[in-house]
This record gives sequence, C-alpha cells and structure tokens, in this order.
Amino acid sequence: MYKNYLLIAFRTFWRNKIFSFINIAGLAIGISAALVIFLIVKYDFGFDKFEKKGERIYRVVSDMKFPDSDFKNAGVPLPLIPAAQKDITGVEIFVPVTVANRMKVTIAVAGIQSPDIYKSQTRIIYSNNNYFKLLPYQWLAGSPTNSLREPHSVVLTESRAKTYFPYDDVSKDLGKIITYNDSISTTVTGIVKDFTESTDLGFNEFISYNTLPNAQFTDEQQWGSVSSTDQLFIKLNPDATPSYITKQVQQLFNKHQKESYLANIFSLQPLSDIHFNEDYSNFDQRQAHKPTLYGLLIVAAILLLLASINFINLTTAQSVKRAREIGIRKTMGSSKKQLLIQFFGETFLLTLTATLLSVCMVPWIIKLFADFIPPEINFSMLYNSDVLFFMILLITSVTLFAGFYPAIILSKYNPVIVLKNHLITASTNRRTWTRKSLTVTQFVFAQTFIIGTMIVSSQVNYMLNKDLGFKKDGIIAVSTPFSFDDFYSREKAATSTHTREVLLHRLQSIPGIAKACIGGASPAQSGSSFKTMKFNNGKKEIETTVEIKNADADYFELYKMKLIAGRFLRRSDSLTEYVINESYARFLGFKNPADAVGKFITHDNGNIPIVGVLHDFYSQSLHNSIKPLAFYCQYLLASELHIALPPQTTKGDWKASIAAAEKAYKEIYPGETFKYEFLDNNIAKFYEAEQHISTLLSWATGLAIVISCMGLLGLVIYTTNQRTKEIGVRKVLGASLLQIVNLVSKDFLKLVLIAFVIAMPVAWWAGYKWLGNFAYHTSISAWLFIAAGAVLFLTAVITISIQTIKAASANPVKSLRTE
Repeated sequence: MYKNYLLIAFRTFWRNKIFSFINIAGLAIGISAALVIFLIVKYDFGFDKFEKKGERIYRVVSDMKFPDSDFKNAGVPLPLIPAAQKDITGVEIFVPVTVANRMKVTIAVAGIQSPDIYKSQTRIIYSNNNYFKLLPYQWLAGSPTNSLREPHSVVLTESRAKTYFPYDDVSKDLGKIITYNDSISTTVTGIVKDFTESTDLGFNEFISYNTLPNAQFTDEQQWGSVSSTDQLFIKLNPDATPSYITKQVQQLFNKHQKESYLANIFSLQPLSDIHFNEDYSNFDQRQAHKPTLYGLLIVAAILLLLASINFINLTTAQSVKRAREIGIRKTMGSSKKQLLIQFFGETFLLTLTATLLSVCMVPWIIKLFADFIPPEINFSMLYNSDVLFFMILLITSVTLFAGFYPAIILSKYNPVIVLKNHLITASTNRRTWTRKSLTVTQFVFAQTFIIGTMIVSSQVNYMLNKDLGFKKDGIIAVSTPFSFDDFYSREKAATSTHTREVLLHRLQSIPGIAKACIGGASPAQSGSSFKTMKFNNGKKEIETTVEIKNADADYFELYKMKLIAGRFLRRSDSLTEYVINESYARFLGFKNPADAVGKFITHDNGNIPIVGVLHDFYSQSLHNSIKPLAFYCQYLLASELHIALPPQTTKGDWKASIAAAEKAYKEIYPGETFKYEFLDNNIAKFYEAEQHISTLLSWATGLAIVISCMGLLGLVIYTTNQRTKEIGVRKVLGASLLQIVNLVSKDFLKLVLIAFVIAMPVAWWAGYKWLGNFAYHTSISAWLFIAAGAVLFLTAVITISIQTIKAASANPVKSLRTE
C-alpha cells in the first residue's frame, strides 16, 4: 500500500514538474534560512549556561542617574571592591577583575640570551583564586586555592602556556618567569585547560590581583569615579536575594559618598545578561542583541509561511485536475483516511526533498554572511542532536501546516459530482477567495520588508553621513606604548612623552601628512571616561557625571572643532583648566553658554576654571543624546597620535603617507607593531548592528519577493492554462496582445495593490517604533512608500508578464483545434 502511495506521489510530481519545482524551491529557501537562523540563535542563547548555579552569579554594575542624564558602566568605584569584601554579607565569593589592555609579554628562557617577546597580548586580567570558582576551569598544574594568593603570580591557560614555553608537560611551566610591559615580573603558579564553553569571560592569563599597586585602594575622593576596567563579580549565598545585596552596596556607597545627586547607582547584572546587554561592556567581545535574535526567528517563520502559502495555493489551484482521480479512488473503496495519508505523504516528500536541498545550501549561506555570523558557527553544527531534533520538528510542522488545507479540500470531493464533471461552484469560489487572500498575505509581508529595508537603510545612511561637529575624514589614530608606570611615575611619564614628541616631529616632516598631534582618545569612540564634577552657582551645588577627554589646542585645530567662547586649552602636564561643551554649560544653568567662561568646577577638592566653550559635537553614537563633556590637558598622560591626511587625489597618496608614518614609528619604537585606525571607520562601527539589520532585511526582502513571485508565477501559469481557449477565441475576434495581457494581469495586480495598502500602516508603525531607539534620526517621508510600492508593483508586473505575454502570443489555432 505504501509503495503505491509513493508511486502515485512521484507520478504526480513528474506530471506537474513546474509546480513541484516552485514548491520545493520555495520550501528550500525558507527552510535553509530557518536552519541558519536557528544555529545563530542557539549559539547566542547558549552563552554562560555552563554553571548549574549560574543564576546566583552577578556582576555589580553602575547605573549613574542624574537629573539630566543617565550613564551605565560595567565597572565600580575602585575603593568599593575592598570595602564590599569587608562589609557586605550574603555573598559566597567576591571576584575582583581588572582588565589589562594589550600588554607586552617577555619570556626569559634559560640558556637563551635573547628573550621571547610578544608585543600585544590580549585576554589578560588581574583577579584572585575565586575566579576559578566562578568558572569551572580544569586544573592541569598548580593549586586552585593558592595559585593567585601571592602578589606577582600568574596562571595560564594550556594554549597560552604552549605559546610561551616549549614543554609538552605543562607542569614544567610552573616557576617560569613572565614579565609584563617590562615592569611587572610574575611567576607561573598554575596551568588550566582552555575554557571551551560559550562565555565572554574566557580569558587566557590571570595575574594575581594583589600585584596591582591599587589593589587595596581606599581613597575617599575616588568613590565618585567609575571605570569599566575595574569590575566586581559576586556569587550569592543560596538564601540571599539580589535586592538584599544591592541595598547593602548602595548603603556602603552612600556611607562614603554622602552628598551626591546619584541615585540607584548600583545594580546586579545576571551572568546570563552579559552577552546581550549593550549598556555594559563585555570585555570587547561580540555581543548579541535579543530583539534582533527574536526578529530573526520571526523572519524565519515568515519565510516558511510564504513557502507554505505557495504550496497551499498551487495545490488547491490544481485540485480540479485531481478531482477525477479522487472520485475514481473513492468509488473503488478508498477511505478519507487513506486519501489524507496520500496527500500528507506527498507534502512530506516535498518538504523532505526541500530540507535535504536546504542542508546543502547552509554552508554557502554561512559563507555569504560570514561578516556578522559568529565564526564558531559552521556546517558541523548540523550534526548536533538539538539541530537534528529541530530539523525533524521543522519537517513535521511544515508538512502539517502546508498540507492540512489541501489534504482536507481534496479528500472532501463528492465522487458522484466529480465523475459527472460538475464541481460545486460555491466551493470553487471559496477556494478562489482563499487563494487570493493568501496571495495578498504573501505580498503584505514582502511589501513590509521592502519598506522596512528602505527605512533602515535611510537611517544608516543618515548616521554615517551626518555632520558630527568635527572633521572625521582622512584622520587616523595611532596608539603608542603605555603602561601603568607612565601613570604612577611622573619621571617615566615624562620620558614616554619625550619619545612620543620625537616621533611627532618625524611625522610632521612627512610631506604626505597635513597635521599631527598628541592627545587622548578621538572625539568619538565606543569607550569613554567619566568623572563626577560639581558646580556651585551661589544657590545650590550642581553635581553630575561628565565625559572627559585629554586634548590641547593642536588637537582641537586638527579636528576643526568650533569654539563658541573663550579659548582652547594650553598645553600642561597637570590639570589646570577645562573646556566644556554647550550641553554642559546649559546644564550648569547658563542660557548663554559663553557666560560659563571664567566659572569654576570643583573636582577632587580643587576648583578648576572653565576657559572655553565648544559647539556641541557627537562623542557617542546617535542612539544617545549629547551629554555634558569636558576637555582637560594632561600632556604627560596623552598616548595617542592623531594624524590628518590631506585630501586624497590618487589611490596611492594615503597608502604612501601611512607607509612613511609606519617607518618612522618603527624607528622610534623598534619591535612594536604599528596599528592605526581611521576615525570614520571607527564611527561606522557604532552602527554595525544597524548595518547588519539592513543587510539581513535586504536578504529577507529579496527572499520574500522571490518566494512570493514564484507563487504568483505558478498561479499565473495555472490561470493561463485554464483560459487557453478563451485567449484563443479573443485573439480570433481581434483582441490585441496588450488587451489580453491586461485581461489576465489585472486581477493579480489588484491583489498586489491591496497588499500595498495593508502593508503601509504596518510598516510605518514598525519603522516609527524602531527609529524611536535613536536620539537623532531621519524622517519617514512619503516618497519612501511610493518607491517601495513601485518596486514591488514593477516586480509583480515583470513576473506576470513572463507567462501572460507567452500565452497571449501563442497561435490561437493550436488551442482552438484541440478537443
């Protein structure tokens, strides 16, 4: 019996090759998209699931709330870390983490005069033994309880140990000396296996926290300063609640920072939230965006829905052809159950074929989207049991959804009426309206995707091309070697500054460089530094957190920043004056920002004068409004070289200039790596998520249009085949090609127009809500809807014309002489 079902199914597919191809192709597109999206979603939601008691692990984060603005930071005030360990109850373990920037690592190997040097190592932190209770590392050598107890101790992962030392037996690495940044000498006290679970906390080198000169920092003045470099992780006792711990942290802070406008400054961030929450840093690792992941799942569901609609439409449209077959089979004794099995079986075979085809497409899709699909996602993940279960569930769901309506319709035919060639007109009309409704649904989704894509692309273009208030084109930033010693030793800072100035003079003499200067961070960057500042207006003390940047007059001139009043900063080795932005001046209560010049800001118990006010500029992405900002000059601590290149006339101009700069850099810093970044590229990184959304929407739009137009083409082919004789008669009676094409096309184009009318308000609402995530955004103009509607309408016209022109051009004699 089942063999007979298979034979009938294959004969049906072969007899209707075009419709079978459309169904398989549509389902394959939808299923392949669903598979890749499932791999992405499964990977991202699998982060930090390694710990059974992971729900008790939190990071203490700073939510600084002021009357004018909010700031979020993954760090805590440095004095809070030792104070919390001493005074807060209900916590099982405290895990301080200080993130080290790129570090120079020197390995002295016995018997070898010249040591091995690794210029820029990453994934290094300062912490204590409790870190290994936070993440379940497997120890290969050393003690998990004592390895980081003493200062100047370091624990390595197995891979990092094999990078530094030649021994196969990692236990031989114990006792070896590693020097960081030429000044921090450490002894290897432990080796752990590399952490293979998905986490953002997978570091490779762990230096004992007591090695830091400020490990027990208790300066009362620094309770208002927060840096994402200094973080605190905790694991709660089983009976403790986050609210109980948060309350203690807040009370501890208030005890030391008694007079403050800060409110609810601390909160506990769950470990599972670190991979998704963009408000807080995750150690410069890739972060996922939950709304985007949910959006991807919706896109996958829509594409599967569109492919299923194709199947339903084409199968029910061909139901008349199969009516006689069904009538005969019922007359011969087939039950409704047997017919349902037959039709569901045909749907299952088509879905299975489409799934196998989609599996073959997955590697190509992963390669195509390699820029923003996590590199850990690959074809081998398809063999995971969860993925195989998902594929089985997908095949079953699509089979039931796509096959249910056609199977019910086909199995309900009355054999007497069918064999007399009298199909019920009302039933046929109902099925026609069902097909039209489903076709409209397809094009509503396609039109919504088109409008959404255009809105997102318009906003991305707006963000990338908006005047930010400073020069961003043709400027590169080059980092120079900097260590903690530069910060804590004025003598070493002066030596480092002199070396930078030598390099600066070399760069300024290069003909292909328009201007160069030494300063702090660029005007716009992803990471920022903040300080709590106070201002007394004679009536009350105004306190807020202010973004701070290190610069001098050359810096402002290079970036062509505009001054409203006062003057730029003079070069100084210590903090002596501020230049603030308009927003800070207005926050301080000055209706005319120029009136702020000459006033004093209280900072670290010192009164610092305001000597200038800058026009507002965008130091962060356009997601955020412009916040209070202050420039200061501490030239000894400025470690960034800013280079302005002249307007590019040929492709080789900038390349030659950068090569000359690299040569000068390596002569001053032999052995160091010359790394530079274009400012406009860094700014573009602010909007990587939006650019990825735009790309994904573009592909989703393309796939939705392809699937919808394939279904539309199938219906047009079916309609023209059904009306072959009518077309022949009309041609004989004198109808023109255009009239016949219009006759067949107008009903389908009406459906596209209806879909456009329905999609417009839906797309406008979705676009309006999405643009609300930006403090500054483009407007949704009428031309955008007109253009989107024209795109889909033109695509539908071309799709319909492929078959209608062919049918209208056919020789009417052939269709009329055939009975």
